[in-house]
Amino acid sequence: MENLIALLVAAPLLGAAVLLCGGRRLDRAGHWLGTLLAAVSFVLGVVLFADMLGRAGDDRTLYQRLFSWIPVEGFQADIAFQLDQLSMTFVLLITGVGTLIHVYSVGYMEHDERRRRFFGYLNLFLAAMLLLVLADNYLLLYFGWEGVGLASYLLIGFWQHKPSAATAAKKAFLVNRVGDIGLSIAIMLMFATFGTFAFGPVFGAVGETSEGMLTAMGLMLLLAACGKSAQVPLQSWLGDAMEGPTPVSALIHAATMVTAGVYLITRSAAIFNAAPTAQLAVVVVGAVTLLFGAIVGCAKDDIKKALAGSTMSQIGYMILAAGLGPIGYAFAIMHLVTHGFFKAGLFLGAGSVMHGMNDEVDMRKYGGLRKYMPITFVTFGLGYLAIIGFPGLSGFWSKDKIIEAAFAKGGTEGWILGGVALLGAGITAYYMTRVMLLTFFGEKRWQPAPDPDTAPGVEPGVEVQPGAMPHPHESPRSMTVPMILLAFGSVFAGGLFSYGDAFVNWLTPVTDFEHGHPPVGAAAITSATVAVLLVGVAVAYAQYGRKPVPVTAPRGSLLTRAARRDLLQDDFNHVVLVRGGEHLTRSLVYVDHTLVDGVVNGTAASMGGLSGRMRKLQNGFARSYAVSMFGGAAVLIAATLLMRAV
Repeated sequence: MENLIALLVAAPLLGAAVLLCGGRRLDRAGHWLGTLLAAVSFVLGVVLFADMLGRAGDDRTLYQRLFSWIPVEGFQADIAFQLDQLSMTFVLLITGVGTLIHVYSVGYMEHDERRRRFFGYLNLFLAAMLLLVLADNYLLLYFGWEGVGLASYLLIGFWQHKPSAATAAKKAFLVNRVGDIGLSIAIMLMFATFGTFAFGPVFGAVGETSEGMLTAMGLMLLLAACGKSAQVPLQSWLGDAMEGPTPVSALIHAATMVTAGVYLITRSAAIFNAAPTAQLAVVVVGAVTLLFGAIVGCAKDDIKKALAGSTMSQIGYMILAAGLGPIGYAFAIMHLVTHGFFKAGLFLGAGSVMHGMNDEVDMRKYGGLRKYMPITFVTFGLGYLAIIGFPGLSGFWSKDKIIEAAFAKGGTEGWILGGVALLGAGITAYYMTRVMLLTFFGEKRWQPAPDPDTAPGVEPGVEVQPGAMPHPHESPRSMTVPMILLAFGSVFAGGLFSYGDAFVNWLTPVTDFEHGHPPVGAAAITSATVAVLLVGVAVAYAQYGRKPVPVTAPRGSLLTRAARRDLLQDDFNHVVLVRGGEHLTRSLVYVDHTLVDGVVNGTAASMGGLSGRMRKLQNGFARSYAVSMFGGAAVLIAATLLMRAV
């Protein structure tokens, strides 16, 4: 079975190579080839999963070494894979949800003349993410990490003829490069400290390493996670990334990219467990981002950007859980998987709405769509109930466990973290209820189709004449079937994972799960969570369900205006980083011109002046030389006579 591991990566990688290099002859069938190879990878994952279930818990880790990548004395890097319970979980999520997104894209991108290339990029995305989670060392993981960054750049900017899409792609790429510096420094520290970057030797030597060095590694790994998973302070790219086609948004938010940071921290558990300061930083980042994304999601009228704020917040829950250590790792991954189902379903549902609404993204111009798009309404609604943590659905089982684990931390820290997680649950219920009400309920507020050349956020997937009124309708089966399958996951996955602590037991050999002891009973925490959820739903209904919704958003409070601008994150980056960089550059230029150039030019001028004076002694006249010789001789004779007299 070990020999099948490499094929998991090879199948979509082959698809990317063929589709991107095969030329226009593949335009008619290229999308089906890309989908087939994604499905092949999923089938291989299921086969390996079945084999893994048949093994004992301590015998479930498989290795496959292909060849030596960098065979240098003292520096050995291999192309080798490690498949254990953690990476197996990600393999099934990436290939399963990824395949459904491929199927959905067949219908969604039907009218795009560059569809073959789009599917090539999708295959590349899957291959890079699979390489990331299957690598058995940090250097190979870094290779997949950068591949994910490249694929996201290509897909976010797929419609590069739109300036907003091209800008969003560059923004995502550059912000992630900041985080990637952290990962590269962490790998360098590992090699300098351990002499290797393979998982086994690194984790085995953690106990012999100073806490300061482990803290430095942990903080650099956290910086990398912040970039890929859009956590504070590197979260600014995620909202703009919605400029890409909607299937890309679903893939980034549910199965790839933003989940990479959670994987990195969980995989590096041995380092963080031995570095309490770095672990505390992880908790703080998760708690802050949890609220940050939720607040941003409350003020967005763009349906995709509201869901993007939601992703930022939900990943914050996962990072928070991972920062709690052994009591939280399994719940972080459990929420990641359930989130993969309902967030993919929500984004595909948003794409279905846009498909029937002339690619309009403004929810204030929707209303009453449940009558016209019943399948989209039901599947999106189930995803909505799952993400707010409605009792019995997937999000309830996974998010409630994270809240319990936060309280289980104990002491003041536990109550603060638990309170933040509880507050986030209430805000989540509020903004997601707002999305449901604005989109599917109330009176229709439809507007003529905008001009795709001037209106930001408009996707050119379906050619619609500007000014045409929407005719909402249900999407084709290629789009609705994946939504239905994801809805099943949104409903049942959490309950299946929680039955008999199945998911926790599955990951325990990798995460060393420890049970916490909440300061109050789990039943009380669950009751409080449900109560907060209902309050959030009630507030949203009072604002958007019982009153007419204006097509143009009112000015709102100062906090609302700030949330519409992503809590001024871009403004902060512009003032501190862009302006700060400009001032730093000008200062360096001034120093270069005045100090460096001054020294260089001054030295050159001095030598020039000296050479000019020396040149006067070399005038070419024999009489001048004779006089000089006579004067020199006279000086020597005078000096000799003076010395004898003394």
